[in-house]
Amino acid sequence: MPEAATPAWPVKTREMHNSHMNSTAWNDFKFREGDVVIATYAKSGTTWMQQIVAQLIFGGAEGIDVHQLSPWVELRLLPPDAKAGLEAQSHRRFMKTHLPVDALVFSPRAKYIYIGRDGRDTAWSFFNHHFNANDDYFKRYNAGFDGPPFERGTGNVHEFYGDWMSRNGFPYWPFWENVRSWWGIRHLPNAMLIHFNDMKTDLAGSIRRIAEFLDTPADPAVFPKIVEHCSFDYMKANAEQVTPRGGASWNGGAKTFINKGTNGRWRDVLTADEIAAYDAKALTELGADCARWLANGGQATAR
Repeated sequence: MPEAATPAWPVKTREMHNSHMNSTAWNDFKFREGDVVIATYAKSGTTWMQQIVAQLIFGGAEGIDVHQLSPWVELRLLPPDAKAGLEAQSHRRFMKTHLPVDALVFSPRAKYIYIGRDGRDTAWSFFNHHFNANDDYFKRYNAGFDGPPFERGTGNVHEFYGDWMSRNGFPYWPFWENVRSWWGIRHLPNAMLIHFNDMKTDLAGSIRRIAEFLDTPADPAVFPKIVEHCSFDYMKANAEQVTPRGGASWNGGAKTFINKGTNGRWRDVLTADEIAAYDAKALTELGADCARWLANGGQATAR
């Protein structure tokens, strides 16, 4: 029987710098066997997945400080001790990234989980994140950044979406290339793509799939507790443990960051022409299979 071919691992080809990111943070990262990298465009279920992975690693334990244990590695404002803290961890490590694959150092030693979400739902969630941020949030991200000012803008979600759509993720980072890059590596043995919709529809089944991918079988006796601890209600009640800086950057604190977790809020705001324009853009940028997956969910199988 012939040996399986060695996969062609992605190679980093560029750096990505903006008000929030400095991708060079990955260049000297020392991977360990079994590291877990949780990847999203952002506002697509990142914190939710961090909680799921934490619960699988720690067997359904209470009081896990996910934000402290699982840093955003390329965050430009990451405290210096955060990477040192990650290096000091003796348990299985899990961290997050919002980079596209070609701006990330990709390791065969790690497992990568990418969460997809319809861009309109992502934009609506980003509006809550952005508009409800406090003045200190904008001050922090503007400090030391030699670029266009990072500003709140108006409190109109329709206007926010219009800018986000027409300027490809503005005022954050490009959307389409992020999704496209991760879709392109879905065939790799250490990459798993899962959709926000499927996690909402079948949380227990999604957690089982994630556990299988991570080779971390959950004890049947504690599995119901793991599912409960990954529910929206539990995470909202314990928001300070999973929210960046404990929610200090948002008016209303961590419970503002853990907002609604719902989809489709754009349907009563966007016009039929705007909805059609998004669908056409997704098809052009992603191709039919990826666009269909991003809109609906389901298994992201390679062809």
